[in-house]
Amino acid sequence: MTLSPHSIQYVYTCAAHEDERSLCRLELRALFGIEPEWPVFKSSAAIDPSRSPFIRERIEVLYEGDSVDDVSVQAANMPALHSSFKVLFVKTNDLTAAEKMTYEEHREIERQVGMRIKGKADMRHPDLVFGIATLGGRWYFGPYAKNRSVWLAHMNKPRNYSMALPARLARALANIAVPRPEGVKAIDPCCGIGTVLVEALSMGIDIVGREINPQLAVGARENLAFFGLQGEVVLGPIAEAGECYDAAIVDLPYNHVSKITSEEQLSILRHARRIAGRVAVVSIEPIDDMLAVAGFAIADRGLVKKGTFRRYVMLCH
Repeated sequence: MTLSPHSIQYVYTCAAHEDERSLCRLELRALFGIEPEWPVFKSSAAIDPSRSPFIRERIEVLYEGDSVDDVSVQAANMPALHSSFKVLFVKTNDLTAAEKMTYEEHREIERQVGMRIKGKADMRHPDLVFGIATLGGRWYFGPYAKNRSVWLAHMNKPRNYSMALPARLARALANIAVPRPEGVKAIDPCCGIGTVLVEALSMGIDIVGREINPQLAVGARENLAFFGLQGEVVLGPIAEAGECYDAAIVDLPYNHVSKITSEEQLSILRHARRIAGRVAVVSIEPIDDMLAVAGFAIADRGLVKKGTFRRYVMLCH
């Protein structure tokens, strides 16, 4: 079966430590609009795997069938390639323990499909990589893309802050708040040293930052410049933000570090509600009542754990 251009499907694989599994699922629901199967699923949404810290791979489905033979026959009808290629068996799948295949069986499937493709195979430095994966008893074949893990480089910022969000969480937050960046204006009104700004801007999200602490604002600007990112960081509190935005990301300051009061936290949330329609909020404790007082409804939520430390993530409208 060959898919028409109007029904392109993608097969994705994902992975997350159990302490971040809840956050991963929240991000996937925001990106795909559904609760995806774990750890491999199919969707019509075209998401660059490198956007997410949890998506590992993607196959753009060209052919599918009930067996590897079905896919091989269809691959044989592909136009001749003018670039070198390789076929990669995607090891993440939904096979049962009894159905799992050996390394040698993986390689045999790659050879079986690859030998039918008209072109020059190159297993080390191919110009094109095709993936073959199994899901739900079907086999899928097409161009393969792997997560480049670009966020890892962002961990080495020139300016750091002990309580800054981890890069993975910051990147996921940007995706939760802005799953479709086109035409969306966003703000991080308590941006600190710019961890969320770095991740969002690196994905092409139109976002600005505000920070009340002058030293942190300078650090955020230095971090953006270090990665060659163009973004605005305004010195001042969220109360002074006059423009409206489609989305906001609020890492709510807490009194272990900033000596902030609950009244000040509520004020931040009220102003976030004033300036943005969709808000991703991070807190170190449950704040459902405070969000309700600020005028928010919680649309979805997740949890990130590190030992006994908790970060609660809420997507609010």
